[in-house]
Order: sequence, then structure tokens, then C-alpha cells
Amino acid sequence: MLWSAALVSNVGTWMQTVALGYVVTRNTHNPLWTGVVAAAAFVPIGLLSPVGGALADRLDRRRWLMATTVAEAAFAALLALLSASGHEQPWLLTLVALAGGCASAIGFPTYQAMLPDLVEQQDLLAAVSLSSAQFNLGRVIGPALAGVVLVAGGVAWAFAANAVSFGAVVVALALVRLPRHERPPAAETLWSRLVEGARTTVAEPGCRAAVVLIGVVALVGSPFIALVPAMAVDALHRGATGTSVLVTGQGVGAVVGALALAPLAVALGRGRLVRRALLAFPVALAAYGVAGGLWTEALAIAVVGACYIGVLSGLNTVVQLRAPSAARGRVLGIYMMALGTIYPVGAIVEGAIARPLGIRAVTVGAGVALLALLAVIGLVRRSWLVALDDPEPVPVVAPDPGGPETGAPSVVPVAGGPEAGAPGAVPVASDVAPGRAVPARRELPGAVR
Repeated sequence: MLWSAALVSNVGTWMQTVALGYVVTRNTHNPLWTGVVAAAAFVPIGLLSPVGGALADRLDRRRWLMATTVAEAAFAALLALLSASGHEQPWLLTLVALAGGCASAIGFPTYQAMLPDLVEQQDLLAAVSLSSAQFNLGRVIGPALAGVVLVAGGVAWAFAANAVSFGAVVVALALVRLPRHERPPAAETLWSRLVEGARTTVAEPGCRAAVVLIGVVALVGSPFIALVPAMAVDALHRGATGTSVLVTGQGVGAVVGALALAPLAVALGRGRLVRRALLAFPVALAAYGVAGGLWTEALAIAVVGACYIGVLSGLNTVVQLRAPSAARGRVLGIYMMALGTIYPVGAIVEGAIARPLGIRAVTVGAGVALLALLAVIGLVRRSWLVALDDPEPVPVVAPDPGGPETGAPSVVPVAGGPEAGAPGAVPVASDVAPGRAVPARRELPGAVR
């Protein structure tokens, strides 16, 4: 239910993104304003995500996400009112977009932190992958619907549709029940909680590795997203049509890749899958840089999108699994800050280099450079790549079946283990293999009323 609601909301968000860019370009014919209004909605994610993570660990996550979602809906409705009344000054639209971006930035870490409470641990990668799939599916559907709405009804209707779409998330959250999580002492300040979150991130090997690796990928590999229009216009000379085809190709590839992640993780293991995605992404990026015509480029960028979503979902899952529940929101906030702040820097740098060297040379160079950096990390800091594996299971110690007279403990396996017989069987005393450590079964919270 929550996934479907998030998809509806994401489609609305992409409709608003397209409508904002359109109305600002139409009114100013100045690409600078188009870039400014786009940055206004994105930059807060990089700057405020740690604060959102700290609040996610301090407040009731379900209610806090409902509050930030209502705030986003209110700012979208304000955009609709401003457009309908003719108040479409670019500075005013930018300020409202910035406010909506701030609400999203402090709420999204809460959504991320809720996922492990909604699914079993072994299903977490599938849940993160489906979340990525709905984002990219919204990226395909939203702009298409925006085009129809802009022609049929106008900009205000696109903004209004986004405002209404947030209602689906509010309804879904009202029906979801989450387990209580341990809250920090009220005396702790926001700053102290941010510092504690940073220390937790550094101390946990998997979280530390995921943040470093996403920073490297964001700086060198991720800028291909921002440079898609340059590839379509400057290299292919296909203008808006080429841009639309390449953006759609990336989105389709990301959806297909996200849906394939869960079965691949079963076959390969989550850690091995992430490492292979990290290696495949720069190779696919270099191939995209040398591809020929528009449809060849579209196919190549679809492969890039599939590999890229494997990297994002895989590293995100590492953080979800390894971060302590009480600090999960803050660790995820730091992870998102690394992605959100470093990616724009990489986009600006590669965009500046592409001006004299050409977009194809920069794209190929980015793929080669990223592959070289990952190879260096593998040689110098191999432990970072090893840390991407799942955390070790925690054994559960139960009294020995011999009774209190013996006083010797034995370890109980989960249902479905080799000592338990058939899948789903409940282990009994006679099934227990002494000294055998296996993970404990976790009940599935997050049931819907």
C-alpha cells in the first residue's frame, strides 16, 4: 500500500518538476533561472538530510512523515494558486520550490528508516529495489502526464495534481502500524545527536564503506544524469526529442534493473551483487559515451540505468541493514547528504570539462576514472568492499533441553534451518544441534489495518 501511494506521489512530483521548468523557461527564456529553480528543490536534500535523519530517530516516524507530506502538499497547492492567479515571477516560484524541497529533505530519511520495520531482513534489498523502481517509474510516467496536463489544462493543473497526489501517502500512513523504536533522552540536543550519528557511521564498517563509495560514485559517475541534455543536443543534435528518449531510456533501464535485483541477490548474495554492480556501472558508462546514434545511445543508457540502480539500491541496503535501529535515520541522512552534496559538484566539474573536450570524451573518461578509483580501493582498502556483505547473524541462546539440572545452554536455530527439517518447521528440543549458531527469527511488523 505504501509503495503504491509513493508511486502516485512520485508521479505528481515529476509533473510539478516538468511544469516548474516549463513555466520559468517560458516566462524568462533564461537557462539560469531554469537551473536555479531545479536546484532549489534538490539542494535541500543534500544540506538538510542529516537533520531529517536526527528527527526521524527522535520523533514518531509515521506521524513525522505524515506531517512533512502534508507540508509538501501545502507548498504544491500554493504553487497552483500562484500560477492560477498569474503570480508566476521566477523568484517567487523558486522560493516556494525551495520550501517544498526543505519539507522533502527532512521527511525522506524517515521514509527510508521505516523500510526495515516494514519487511523482513532478507526482503530488504527487494524493498529498496522496489522503492527505486517506483521512483524511476514515476520518472517515466510523470513527465508524460505533465505534457498532457500542460496542453489540456495549464501549469496550475499540474501543480494541483501534485498537491492531490500527496494525499495517497497520507492515507497509506494512516493505515500502517509500525513497532515502537527506542527514543533518545529528551535532554539530548539536535547537535549532539548529529555528532552521535556521524560517529556511528564512522564506527560501523559497512556504513562507513557505503558512504565513502556513494561519494566516489556521486562525484565521478552520477553526473551523467545532469549531462543527458548535452549528449542529446551537442553530440546527437536531436534536441528535446533526443533528451526525452534518453531520459526515458534511463528510467526504463532503472525499473528493469530494480526488479531484477531481488532474484540476482538470491543467486549471488547481496554483497557480491553490490560489488559486481560497482564494476559494471563504469564499464556501461564508458560504452554509453562511445555509442553511435540516438537509439543505440538509448539502449546504452538503459544498461547504465540498470547498473546505476544496482549501485544505489545495494549501498542503501547496506546502510539499512547495518545501521543500529536507534540511529538508522541519522546514518541514512549522512548517506543521503554525501549523495546530494557531492553529485552537484561532480556535475558542475564534468560540465565545465565537457565544454572544451566534448561530452563523449567526458563520459568515457568518467567511466574509466571511476573504474580506476574502484580498483585502487579494492587494492588499498579491500576491507571496504568486504564490509558490503550482510552483517553476521546474532545467535540466540536457549536453555538446554536436558532441563535446569544440566544448566548448559544450547543454541536454537531459526525455523526452516537444516536442523529444523522441512521449510517452515518449528524447531523442537530434539532438533537442536549443540553449539550451532544461527540468526534469530524476526517477526514482521508494519501490518496494515
